[in-house]
Amino acid sequence: MKRTILLASTVIAAAAVHADDVEVKKLTYAGPFAVHKPIMIDSTDVNSKTFSKSSFLNAAIDFKALANGRTIDCGTLPTDESSTAIHLLGFTLANTSYTTATITIDGIKNYQLYVDGKKNNNGYVTLQPSVHKIVVKYLSTPESTDSASIKVDGDRLTIGELNASVKRPYNIYDAMLAKSYSGVSVSPNGKYIIYRTNEPIAGGGSTTRVYLRNLTTGQTTEKRHYIYWMPRTNKCYYTQKNDGEQTYSLIAINPENQAEEVLYRNLPTSQFKMSATEDFIIYTVSEEGPKEKKEIFEVIEPDDRQPNWRKRSNVFKCDLKTGLVQQLTYGHHDTWVDDISNDGRYLLIGKKESHLEARPTTVTSIYRINLTTLHIDTLINKDGFISSSSFSPDGSQVIVMGTPESLGGIGLNIAEGQTASMIDNQLFLSPKLTEGGNYAPENWTPITRTFNPSITSFNWANADGLIYANTEDKDYKHLYRYNTKTGKWQYIDCGEELMEHISISKTSPVMAYYGQGASNSDRLYVMNTKSLKRTMLDDIDKDRYKDIALGKCEAWNYINSEGDTVCCRYYLPADFDASKQYPMIVNYYGGCSPTSRNFQSRYPQHAYASLGYVVLVINPRGATGFGQKWSAAHVNTAGQGVADDIIGAVKTFCKEHSYINSKKIGCIGASYGGFMTQYLQTVTDIFAAAVSHAGISDHTSYWGEGYWGYSYSEVSMANSYPWTRKDLYVDQSPLYNADKVHTPLLFVHGTDDTNVPVGESIQMYTALKLLGRPTAMVLVKGENHWIMDYNKRLQWQNSIWAWFAKYLQDDNTWWDSMYSKKDL
Repeated sequence: MKRTILLASTVIAAAAVHADDVEVKKLTYAGPFAVHKPIMIDSTDVNSKTFSKSSFLNAAIDFKALANGRTIDCGTLPTDESSTAIHLLGFTLANTSYTTATITIDGIKNYQLYVDGKKNNNGYVTLQPSVHKIVVKYLSTPESTDSASIKVDGDRLTIGELNASVKRPYNIYDAMLAKSYSGVSVSPNGKYIIYRTNEPIAGGGSTTRVYLRNLTTGQTTEKRHYIYWMPRTNKCYYTQKNDGEQTYSLIAINPENQAEEVLYRNLPTSQFKMSATEDFIIYTVSEEGPKEKKEIFEVIEPDDRQPNWRKRSNVFKCDLKTGLVQQLTYGHHDTWVDDISNDGRYLLIGKKESHLEARPTTVTSIYRINLTTLHIDTLINKDGFISSSSFSPDGSQVIVMGTPESLGGIGLNIAEGQTASMIDNQLFLSPKLTEGGNYAPENWTPITRTFNPSITSFNWANADGLIYANTEDKDYKHLYRYNTKTGKWQYIDCGEELMEHISISKTSPVMAYYGQGASNSDRLYVMNTKSLKRTMLDDIDKDRYKDIALGKCEAWNYINSEGDTVCCRYYLPADFDASKQYPMIVNYYGGCSPTSRNFQSRYPQHAYASLGYVVLVINPRGATGFGQKWSAAHVNTAGQGVADDIIGAVKTFCKEHSYINSKKIGCIGASYGGFMTQYLQTVTDIFAAAVSHAGISDHTSYWGEGYWGYSYSEVSMANSYPWTRKDLYVDQSPLYNADKVHTPLLFVHGTDDTNVPVGESIQMYTALKLLGRPTAMVLVKGENHWIMDYNKRLQWQNSIWAWFAKYLQDDNTWWDSMYSKKDL
């Protein structure tokens, strides 16, 4: 059989040759590393084995030495004239599609072969798309005269040198093992920060690390505990359970000298909010509701199917000086604390109630409680569109986050006949707070009514009195701030496309934050909020990405049939050549949120592009971050309009970019995006392959079965029900239009999905099988809506790529290796 081997010194440069076995001509070499015979305490080891020189090969050595190695010709190998030594030889095998190969090594007496850091005993390798590091560790003596001959028998491979100048494509392991930040907090005086990192472990699990950093000196100390800032005294603290007791001690740390002291010894909990005055804490206690029999039980309302739904929380206060604990709320409804005023006099407490007879089916009330008198002011009463609240720095006002329909709809900015999206978050300012004041909706101010970005979180800063808001801003996540005196919003350039988290000093103009972009991982910053000058403190995964070649990510917009701009972007392979034809994969959500520019994503677009695809990401109408009218287009449409945007964008992109093979276009979406994948195949034939992960096939069954089916339908099908809108729930469901599907369609689904039950995939798969249409279904045992287990996620992702390779690259090798034909 003829094999094609590409010989290269970089990822992209290559020369084609045709042979059954191709000899590796160039190698990267590192060494020699002298080794010495151990002191022979005995003549044999515990297993009665005598020492041999080959045992030297078991000595651990860091293969990173090859990064600074030199290039040698394959042939006579270097030795150490004065000592027995270990040497390293390296080269790479790159492939953009699944393949196998056999590596044959002749002429070396004592050696070990490693493929991607794992020992290989027979030379046969299965290679998923990536650049693979091949290392030969060999042993020499002063008398050695080894002459190496290394051959590779494989298909669609690129052989390259293993050194620092060679860049490799981004792959699934980069996505799964990416380091990230999981929190940052700045001290009250702005001199220190606490930040946390998350480091995934190959094979599963992760390591969380906590650091304390001096912003002046840069000195950084790793801490053994999760630590937090005291609200006022610039000390950090952690809690520790007292031996043999159900109480906790609070240990404070002085960041200047790392000295620790126990401040309180008998805290009733380790989870609490500490008052700014540092003399009391507020916390909640959950109480278990009445239990049912295990083998047969009554479900008293739809949410009663969910674990822990019958638990209810009440709010407690603990005086740190006396240890006195006082219960502040009592009842069978959930209550919680949103905020404590800076003077310690007032609390903002929320209460949630069921309200099944009308949308919304859950309502929230917000109360201000005077901690001295326990006087209660009802700020918001039974509003189903409110999510959180916070005091102003001086405690004279409250800011509330909610949807446009909050407070009687005072923040609505939609077209006639539309219903606002319940996911499009807005901000509302209260009137001045007084006991017994008038907090009717008309007295509140909707400060984001004409502000298109959707709020994800907010912080009313003490130091400058401005309201800082993290937002969804089209497919970006940007930071803005609002001046309550001028009523103006200001965009803050933070140097990243996606702002993930901010923390602002209480007394200084210092803000700490981290973020990422479409083509870079998390980076940590501080910013002066007066000058807006920013400083990058850390690029957490820079060492990984310095050796990776990423293709371009470019913005591209489509004007739809109604004259609106549809925000898109596309990714190119690292070795992109505009004179070639490329298959394309289209990614979207199509639901209530944008497909943002996350680099560390469940659907890593750069990894798809590295397999030889152009990737087009589309944000059709209905997504938040583009204004209320745009997000309202998600409501009561069930894919209509959204599908037009996706189809129109794909066709226009192909016309404008001649390097796209319009006969080889695939599409993929998850959850509501999985529904869109199925729905699209009922209305268009432009796709050659499609993948639906955890997609909805029947709006009626999803409405009743999923944990959040009926409540999510309050968003997507507002005030519409299966018995009132057959046109939406039935006519727009892919299952009832299955006979229109001809595209090869793969269903992937976790068997334990409580959001979109696995039956949604099963019933549509069954329909297509009965219709004789090309389809397959891959179920991931024990996984929920997201595939979280490391090894299962790897197989899940490979299944998706193998399906696309089969239909978009006319290569079924990968799919057949995973799912061989079964004669049943």
